This record gives sequence, structure tokens and C-alpha cells, in this order.
Amino acid sequence: MDSRYIQLARNLVGFSVNLKEGERVLIDAYNTPMDMVISLVRAVRERDGLPFVQLQDSTVNREIISEGLQEQFDELAAYELDRMKRMDAYIAIRGSSNIFEHSDVPPEQMSKFSKALKGVLDWRVKKTKWVVLRWPSPSMAQQALMSTEAFRDFYFRVCTMDYSRMILGMKALKKRMDKADQVHISGDETDLCFSIKGIGAVSCGGTHNIPDGEVFSCPIRDSVEGTIHFNAPTVYQGTSFDNIRLTFKKGKIIDATGSNTVRLNEILDQDEGARYIGEFAIAFNPHILHPMRDILFDEKISGSFHFTPGQAYEEADNGNRSQVHWDMVSIQRPDYGGGSMFFDGELIRQDGLFVPEDLHPLNPEYLLGED
Repeated sequence: MDSRYIQLARNLVGFSVNLKEGERVLIDAYNTPMDMVISLVRAVRERDGLPFVQLQDSTVNREIISEGLQEQFDELAAYELDRMKRMDAYIAIRGSSNIFEHSDVPPEQMSKFSKALKGVLDWRVKKTKWVVLRWPSPSMAQQALMSTEAFRDFYFRVCTMDYSRMILGMKALKKRMDKADQVHISGDETDLCFSIKGIGAVSCGGTHNIPDGEVFSCPIRDSVEGTIHFNAPTVYQGTSFDNIRLTFKKGKIIDATGSNTVRLNEILDQDEGARYIGEFAIAFNPHILHPMRDILFDEKISGSFHFTPGQAYEEADNGNRSQVHWDMVSIQRPDYGGGSMFFDGELIRQDGLFVPEDLHPLNPEYLLGED
């Protein structure tokens, strides 16, 4: 058994979901090596928990979604929700040999499937202790422009880092975001203003997503004004997008363009809430520097922030509801064009580095143990 599997499994079970004696955990594994699944089962038993396992395959799921009937999706949602209600915790490892496996699934089928399963997602997020991560694959290595071996080394370095080093800086950033009203972000083709007054903020340091490293809030729904350019590519519902530009008026996306403008607007037109923003997050994982079209990594890129059309999280809620939750990423380090971020006129971050002294523990030198 690879020792890195054992370390990762223990981190997920012990730190991320903090499993207690007698608690039930669903291990949901997509295209994941059996040795890793077994490592998770053993880690659960080490803490006297009760492991339950579901094995999935992305190619099989594609077939189910592509030709599935509404009746089938509703029945699937009913028994998935019943099972989720019996769980105390949820650990999902999502691997795939092809990240574009769902690219040819008809959009209306993806929409029906997502809408039917939304109740399961809501219960899992709100009612269980959960963590989600990808599993490294050759296709991910290709997207990252790395060899398979180098990418696996990168993956385990990121996923098993000491996330406790983020706690001090996250507390300071959360405090500032809790108190902030006006946010102004400027940069390459970006000039955006909005309010987060009274919304609150949530720190994410390895307890729900691996990799991790962000503090998120949410704009007041109708406060967003201006234009934003996302310089990180993104994959959503099986389709790849580059150079997305969004223009807002009174909170609503009134213009959306990108490498696939037609499909972009089809997604934003799925429901009313998809054209409003449900999350604003500032990211700072020092190991992740460049986008690889995998949002669990890309949304944590050092010096980036993401701005999310669609559903708001209950923990930082502006009331927006949608079946869409699409994290779009903008990187503000100098190698990506730079940029600045202000809270109520105070410079918070410049060219990807935090400026106020209390936020220095979120800069790479500290998080990497060099400060």
C-alpha cells in the first residue's frame, strides 16, 4: 500500500470530516484505485466509524445521464437522498480518465439530471460533514502540462500539506470580510464593484475541499456593477471555456462572452438565478499557481479570486437560488496581468499579495514555512 494513500486517507477522515466513534460515512469513489478506497475504509475503522462505499465510473454515468428519463432521475434522487440522510459524513474522490467525458451529453439532459439531484446535494452540504477531492489521472496531468509522475507528486504535495498553517491568516481575512461593505476589484479588463455588507464570510482550510485555501462571502444580489475578465480557463457541464467576460448591471449579468458564447449563455439562461452571483472568494493556496481546468484546484490558485454565477451557499447567503453554481477564476499575480482589491477604500491585495500586516500569514512565504 502506497504510504501517501494512507496519509491522505487519515487526513480526510481525521482532519477534514473529523469522524467520531460510531459515525457513518459514505465513501463515494469515481474511477479511484481500490488501494485508495481500502485505505479510506481502514482509516474510518481506525476511528471506530462505520464505512459505506459506492463505486462509480464516469463513462457509465455519461450513459445514464445521456439517455435517462425524468422518472429515472427522480427515482435515483429519492433513494440517494434516503441514503444520504442516514450518513453522518461524506467523502468523495472523483477520478476520470477523460475530464470531457460529459461534453456531448445534451444540455437539456444535464439540466434535468442536475435539477433532480439538487435535493441530495443540498442535504449533503447542509446536514453532513463532507469533503470532496479529485484523483490524479493522466488526463489531469495533460491539462496541467505535466508528466504523469510529476503531476502525482504535485497532487500529493498539495493534498497532504499542513492546512493548519492557514488558520491564523484566515481568521484575520474573515474578520475583515465580515466588517466590509464595498469591494472594488480592478485589473486587466476588469473594473468591478459590489457590496458584501452583512453577508459574512466563511474560512475554508481543508475541511470540505482538498485542495483548499480560500475565504468566501457573497455580494448583495443587486449590488454588482461593472465588468470582469476571467483569465483562467474553466470546464462546466462538460464544456471548456476560455476568456469569459461578464458585464453586470444591478447585479444581473447583462452581457456574457467567451470562447463559446452560445453555450455560455445557454447555461446562464437555465434559470433566473444563474445570471446573478452566488459567491465571492479570495484564494491563497501557495502550491497551486496555474490553472489546469479542474475547479477544485483552480479556485484555490495563489493570488486569485473567484466570482460565481448561480446558487449561493447558506453560510454566506444573498438569497440567490439556481441549479447553476459556476466558479469562474481570475488570477491577479503579475504573471497574469496583476490587479488590486480594495475593501472600503483600503488596499487589501496587490498583484496577488496581501498588503495589511495581519493578512501576511496568507502570503506564500508564510504558508510554505519560509517566513
